[in-house]
Amino acid sequence: MQSAETVLGVLRERGRKGLPCTELYRQLFNPQIYLLAYGRIYSNKGSMTPGATRETVDGMSRAKIDRIIDAMRHERYRFSPARRTYIPKKNGKLRPLGLPTWSDKLVGEVVRLLLEAYYEPRFSDRSHGFRPNRGCHTALREVANTWAGTTWFIEGDISDCFGSLDHHRMIEILSGKVRDNRSLRLLRNMLKAGYLEDWVFNATLSGAPQGGCASPVLSNIYLHGLDEFVETVLIPEYTRGARRARNPAYLEVANALARARRRGNREEARRLRDRMRTLPSSDTHDPEYRRLRYVRYCDDHLLGFTGPKAEAEEIKQRLATFLREDLKLELSQDKTLITHARTNRARFLGYEISVQHDDKQRTKRGHRAVNGAISLHVPASVIKAKIALYSKRGKPARRSQVINFSDHDIVRIYGAEYRGVVQYYLLAGDVRRLHRLRWVMLTSMLKTLASKHHTSVRRIAVKHKAKIQTPHGPRTCFEAIVERGKGSTPLVARFGGIPLRRQKNAVITDRHPGRLTYPRRELIDRLQRGKCELCQHTGEVEVHHVRNLKELDRAEPAQWRRVMAKRRRKTLVVCADCHDHIHHRESTSLTQ
Repeated sequence: MQSAETVLGVLRERGRKGLPCTELYRQLFNPQIYLLAYGRIYSNKGSMTPGATRETVDGMSRAKIDRIIDAMRHERYRFSPARRTYIPKKNGKLRPLGLPTWSDKLVGEVVRLLLEAYYEPRFSDRSHGFRPNRGCHTALREVANTWAGTTWFIEGDISDCFGSLDHHRMIEILSGKVRDNRSLRLLRNMLKAGYLEDWVFNATLSGAPQGGCASPVLSNIYLHGLDEFVETVLIPEYTRGARRARNPAYLEVANALARARRRGNREEARRLRDRMRTLPSSDTHDPEYRRLRYVRYCDDHLLGFTGPKAEAEEIKQRLATFLREDLKLELSQDKTLITHARTNRARFLGYEISVQHDDKQRTKRGHRAVNGAISLHVPASVIKAKIALYSKRGKPARRSQVINFSDHDIVRIYGAEYRGVVQYYLLAGDVRRLHRLRWVMLTSMLKTLASKHHTSVRRIAVKHKAKIQTPHGPRTCFEAIVERGKGSTPLVARFGGIPLRRQKNAVITDRHPGRLTYPRRELIDRLQRGKCELCQHTGEVEVHHVRNLKELDRAEPAQWRRVMAKRRRKTLVVCADCHDHIHHRESTSLTQ
């Protein structure tokens, strides 16, 4: 039996060489792939949330994997309808979210791993959404570093992209490379599984289920056609000329400057040099020069065009026509805009993007340094919306939702929220504008702690204020420390300590920037060892899961709680009898 790494490596190599994928379904018989998928998703928040049935990650075992593989081998596996719920969007509307059963999540992750391994080498470099080692920051850095001189931004947004993917077209696209009818039938069944809303079954006639593990890679496969159309059709047609022609007015002044210098007329030379710095050196209306650039993150895409607005309108119409006729999708008319890059700002991935122009800002040699360069900005609406979360009647206010938490948790929550906003906007040239948000959040945190301890904000500030060493030098922050006894490092939660300076290569550091080849290997090894960690019985075992470690904190914890608390793990490998005993004790304690 091949290891998961070997299987994925073979698929990746076939995708890189452009060879068709002929035996994808057979890989669904390999239990190592399921163990890899289990290790990747068991710690997700939704793993303990039931779907249409009561099945969750709790009770996961090798026997369950064997039953799924047996059903796959005889093509008897059927996806259950997802339980539909709704989550709020920024514009006040609701976004549908599907909650599959645990078995469907596991199979969906296996499908995602296999499809991603094969298709990832084939995806465009202009695509940054839901891909390993790529994200919002890589897309924004590409725009900032390579789109200099852009005249028009074409902001593209597809209406209800996930919910509008045509199933027939999706299978057609997949069948172009996946030459395996059993795999195609499985994917068709996944797409048409339906959903339960108020426990009433509804068929899914289009779209990929939002909340399904395989939906991101399926959407990338579907929209890869858009990437190819832009890169192979639009960009070659709307890109020409090695460089712009020289500006005749600029050349005329330059020749006059040379003559003035030969005559030794310094005053005239100074006047002509200042005149030159107000003129573009190239012809900005050169009809033989065009540039079209493109970047996509999921269904949001941005095009940068250097040329007349009439051609930008033409590009927008051709995009809409291609999406409608080939991919059965519609561009959102409200969100698909053509923006002048120098006088207005385009919105993309939460940033505002513009092109700089300032004849007065120069280098030491007198060259105009910023003209034509891309500038990223923090939107004022984002700052206003974030400040509103921590304010009441226009002033920073305490948060009653967290007032009963420990000091460490309060500082940790505020610190994580502030750090997330700052790290996301570190690419912006005006990230310093977040100083106002920092003051509001800090005041709100201190008011919350002061209200909790019935004291003043000043005393709380003195108590938690600290100075730490960072790569940028000493910084003042606010921290809460929890001592953990001898031999253990204390728990430290911090707020602040991040300089609000632009970082051109900023990345989000709260998580590992790369992907682990085989995450959570320790749990997989414990499961494969087949030994109960309570009674030490050897044989068939299951994995008991809890949502978080706080569930283990009780006045008189049972033995299994003590074992999990000592290990600092949310999982415990136990035999079937011990697992039944755990749940029997839990149900008894809840009814008492």
